[in-house]
Amino acid sequence: MKIYVIRHGETNWNKDGRLQGRTDIELNENGIKQAENARKLLKDYKIDLIVSSPLKRAMKTAQIINEEKNCPMILDKRIEERGYGDIEGRIRKEITDEVINSKQLDNYKINKKYMGIEPIQDLCSRVWSLIDDLRKDYTDRNILLVTHGGTIRAIDGYFYGVDENGIIQNPGLKNCEIKEYEL
Repeated sequence: MKIYVIRHGETNWNKDGRLQGRTDIELNENGIKQAENARKLLKDYKIDLIVSSPLKRAMKTAQIINEEKNCPMILDKRIEERGYGDIEGRIRKEITDEVINSKQLDNYKINKKYMGIEPIQDLCSRVWSLIDDLRKDYTDRNILLVTHGGTIRAIDGYFYGVDENGIIQNPGLKNCEIKEYEL
């Protein structure tokens, strides 16, 4: 079983460097082109099921990809982006460690609750439960997950674990970049 993960196409908030979180932003023109290019890249991949975040930017990316695949597609809230609470919509460069210490917020062992941001263990719990369900229900199938940057960190944590300092490495996928995992 293979799980392919793709980050949604670009939005205007991505372009502006804003944290989107669960704010439901549409793809921009470039994001649609990125999804169309991803559709071409995935043309020869064997994909039996697409699971997408229900947020518009991921769902539209999934729909564009599925124009070629024409396979079953389901929406699952468990792979929505991490909720960023009070800092959603803010420009990343403005968010300093004095405002928010990302080393603490992204530390699985600390699991800090702060400014309405979804704790990292909560994010991982919902994402990991989806992957557990896919392993159980679709053992002989290849699945494409269409999701978000924060969620992809949790997916990476499922496969590679949490390091001794409590950090789940961020694979840092760009918009419409694809990563493959083997189960």
